[in-house]
Amino acid sequence: MTAPARHNLPLPGTSFVGRERDLSDLLRLLGSSRSVTLCGADGIGKTRLALRVAEQSTVSFPDGVWIADLTDVRTSLEVHARIAQAVGVVEEPGLPLGATVTEALRDRRLLLVLDSCEHIADEVTAVGETLLTECPAVSVLLTSEVPVRLTGGTVWRVPAMALPVVPRNAPPPDPADAESVRLFMDRARARDPRFTATGPELDAVATLCDLSGGVPLGIEVLGARAPEEGIAALTEGLRAHLASPVFQPGPGQAVSRSDVLPLVLDFVYRGLPEPERVLLRRLSVFRGWDLELAEQVCADESLPESTILDLLTSLLDRSLITVTGEFEGRVRYRLPEAVRRFAQERLVASGESESIQERLLTRMLRLAEDLGQRLESSRSMPWSERDSGRQRVIAEYDTLRSLLRWSLQKGAAEPGLRLCVSLVAHWVSHNNYSEGAHWMDRLLALEETAKAPSRARALVGRAQLARVRRDHALALEAGEEGLRLCREAGDDAFVRTCLSLLALVEVRERNLDRASVRVEEALRLCREAGDLWGEAIALGCRAALVCQQGDYPTADHHYNAALALLRGIDHRWGVGVTLINQARAAEMNDDLITADRCYREALDTQRMIGAVSEEARCLAGIGRVAHAQGYTSQAYDYLSEGLLLSHASGQRAEAARSLVSLARVAFGSGLREPACRLAGAATALRSRVGLPEREAPWPFTDEERGRRRRRQLVGWWEQGHALSQFEAVREAELLAEESRRPAPRRRTRPQAPAAAPKPAPVPPSPESASPGKLLTRRELEIAQLVSTGKSNPEIARTLFITSSTAARHVANINRKMGFNSRTQIAAWIKRHRTG
Repeated sequence: MTAPARHNLPLPGTSFVGRERDLSDLLRLLGSSRSVTLCGADGIGKTRLALRVAEQSTVSFPDGVWIADLTDVRTSLEVHARIAQAVGVVEEPGLPLGATVTEALRDRRLLLVLDSCEHIADEVTAVGETLLTECPAVSVLLTSEVPVRLTGGTVWRVPAMALPVVPRNAPPPDPADAESVRLFMDRARARDPRFTATGPELDAVATLCDLSGGVPLGIEVLGARAPEEGIAALTEGLRAHLASPVFQPGPGQAVSRSDVLPLVLDFVYRGLPEPERVLLRRLSVFRGWDLELAEQVCADESLPESTILDLLTSLLDRSLITVTGEFEGRVRYRLPEAVRRFAQERLVASGESESIQERLLTRMLRLAEDLGQRLESSRSMPWSERDSGRQRVIAEYDTLRSLLRWSLQKGAAEPGLRLCVSLVAHWVSHNNYSEGAHWMDRLLALEETAKAPSRARALVGRAQLARVRRDHALALEAGEEGLRLCREAGDDAFVRTCLSLLALVEVRERNLDRASVRVEEALRLCREAGDLWGEAIALGCRAALVCQQGDYPTADHHYNAALALLRGIDHRWGVGVTLINQARAAEMNDDLITADRCYREALDTQRMIGAVSEEARCLAGIGRVAHAQGYTSQAYDYLSEGLLLSHASGQRAEAARSLVSLARVAFGSGLREPACRLAGAATALRSRVGLPEREAPWPFTDEERGRRRRRQLVGWWEQGHALSQFEAVREAELLAEESRRPAPRRRTRPQAPAAAPKPAPVPPSPESASPGKLLTRRELEIAQLVSTGKSNPEIARTLFITSSTAARHVANINRKMGFNSRTQIAAWIKRHRTG
């Protein structure tokens, strides 16, 4: 009950008022029904009510409460992509994203909030039915203007906010008690804390709430206007506006409550000063923005840049825009969806829609292209500066998606492809391969694409996405065509990129002769152009090539050369990827010291970047190396931590590898039954992701010659083969926990002397070895801080890492050097410093 809640729910910008009975009923309903759809008209408060229900449900869902905004979604793939992003699932290369999401959620008890489903009801229904069928502990809360009915689910019609009700034969009620009036007064006081209303004025407020149909968004914008205009004038103005013959559906007919919100917004819009109307219209092209973006896109001669801040503040005070948080010290804003649609209609009517969209596209192209240039720049710059472009694209990704869709609808191949090319780095580094491929394929299929100057680069980008998705045939096809077109256009930078890309694919396909030709040309061109980033990538490809040829020492040399270039320009992402590749090569060659050092340094880098799947691979690698070095306890710790991370992020193939590694550790410790069960579970998991099937009791096929004992191994293995992934992970976790407990003392009969155990590796002598030669760069930093007397929390604050990570590094230093205290570390560092 006191653990921090797991969720990604946005912080509300305003207080939640009313809906007490609705909230109570929905919480009870969600406890008995796994699917609830909040249905109602635009602006009725579906999203706010769903968020409030979700906030108060966190204790009921131990695996979290997660919201996915589907406002701009159009396909099932995009639905799965939004869900994956919300719950922290990472796409598995070469496998359908929907299957990865379903498998990852199969045994989790969580609440999934799918917001704004009306325009994609069929796709959401299909996805929701699959989740409810395959994931028995997942509950779904949807919001939609139209009913979305899932099997066994409930559709809840969100009512208008309650108005004062006059009972029969009783004194009139106090209007201030009605939830609609309370909401009105709350928003009015947010605009002016001194705002008050007398008895008659409260009756007028109740009338205003009634005229607005009890729709919360209408009440909010009217309440925000009340301190400026006065309640009486506001009431008369709205009454006259709604009575206009223009808005009457027919003689003697009144406007329905479900249709009144656009009329209320029109009334408020007409009362705005002209500059505010212009800005509100233009802001409709964004899905989120900050002041700088608003100034760059919305300002012109009629709307000077210097006025934008004051105008934004005024629109915020009027409840027409909301604050969603901060990014890099800048406040982020968003239009409520109903207001955005209204403002977009006014933008189209003004004739400015195309010009503002093109202005936004130009600005977003510059932003996205800056991402690509920073990530692939050979200029030395702090990683924080290089990474800021990556983070900015994340902040603006919803708007970038909308521009991709706009380009597709307009048939504007060139700007759409330029945007895709710039986003390839984002899609690759954030594992959004399928979504990137989806946009690129649709844009490449446009008629105008054949003439688009960016087609060559787009083909290279499409080949990059195909490679990381392990579709090597498509990668070679698109890459060869892209290379030809780039050569013809004299696009040297993309020629170099494509050569390294094709070389890497050829290595994976074991076409080593062709790979060698490609990589040597790439290296030559990069060195001639002074392209350090490209040279580092080409060196990594050459290292992978010679490693395939069995020449590990040369491969290690090339990896070190690539790392020297990447560290020289402080490219942390490139360093992290290269270190993992070098660690794998070293591990394959039984160079355990190099493998351990590379995996540990890569782990720090991946944690800093936030690459969860790579972090899990590093943890598993450290665990395997620890096992090979004879450190069983550490092997259990790292392998189990990597397994849990792979399981949580949906990486089934990596989870299977960790299970096999844990099985080997357990088997080597004499725990044959749990080892075989984990191995059987790993084999079943491998087969589910398309990896080759193995025969029982793999990987212990040759471990037992006796028929009876072998049957026993096979029986345990088959038991594990029947386990679900969740059950296997749980068994592995319990096994790792058991390994940490001290073994009970037992009296045993004397036995014949066993063979002498394999001696554990002897740690290097602290007297003869300097810290700089034996420790990774991060371990050296921590050892130096230990020598100054800093505690683990102080080290964590200094290096911007967690306290547990600092503690783990200290333990690793002690293990490497044979120390057992921080005092010994400090003495060692000081001795070599003075020496």
